[in-house]
Amino acid sequence: MDFQLLHPNFLDLEEEYSQLETSKVVVVSLPYEATTTYGTGTRFGPEAIIKASAHLETFDEELNLVPAQIGIATIQPDNIFSLAPEKFVQKVADLTVYLLEQGKFVIGLGGEHTISVGLVEGFKRFYSDFWVLQLDAHSDLRYSYKSSRYNHACVMARIQEKCAFVGVGIRSGILHEAKRLKEPSRIFYAHEMYENSNWPQEVLKILGEKVYITIDLDFFDPAIMPSVGTPEPGGFGWYDSLKFLKQVIRTKKVLGFDVVELSPVSDLKAPDFMAAKLIYKLIGYIFEEELSKRPKRNLD
Repeated sequence: MDFQLLHPNFLDLEEEYSQLETSKVVVVSLPYEATTTYGTGTRFGPEAIIKASAHLETFDEELNLVPAQIGIATIQPDNIFSLAPEKFVQKVADLTVYLLEQGKFVIGLGGEHTISVGLVEGFKRFYSDFWVLQLDAHSDLRYSYKSSRYNHACVMARIQEKCAFVGVGIRSGILHEAKRLKEPSRIFYAHEMYENSNWPQEVLKILGEKVYITIDLDFFDPAIMPSVGTPEPGGFGWYDSLKFLKQVIRTKKVLGFDVVELSPVSDLKAPDFMAAKLIYKLIGYIFEEELSKRPKRNLD
């Protein structure tokens, strides 16, 4: 599949740290929007996140590291964004396999949540066994919606056909949802988590050793992440979310992740910046051990 290196890239890095050949991480921009059903604009999400990322400090004060030193390339495939969802997800899967075969750590940047189906399909072709961790406000377990099995409301139904998953933070679903779950998949509803301080340990106990993470930004509370297509009250905060994700990363092997459903709002920059910082924090957590062995360099 044809693709191009994006300029500006994620973090607006110089060539030394953003070449595809030498970068450990590849951010794949996927500005796809074909099945959104309420607020639109997710096709502008990747561009907004990349633009905001240029204003991040590359030094992570929590880790005392410069995660960008791992090398972060930013690419975008050509000629696939007008395709029907079924064809689009196969193209994304093909690209994902190609990058994994090159030894890259793949991060998907949406775009609507449908991109995750293609990414997970690619990971499934490359890795024989892993779980998906879904952070989301919505269960996305409809078998079909608006005459499409690849609607963004059907994402986890399609993913469940490939591998088991754990949904976390769910606070909007459909009748008889439990019947759609296949063992050993599990959903942690937000109202139950609110009453159970032990939920992180329960999630970790269920998840397998290898994990792919998909983060729909409506997982977060609209107070800090209003720029999503279908916001739901009662979402999660910044530090609680990072604490949980750090636990996942330090106890499991995270194979890759995606961040989806940012629908940028003009003159409201905080959500774009938050999405960019979330991605960068996760890169730091995932490569913390490897980065700690390198001399730190100031890239700003």
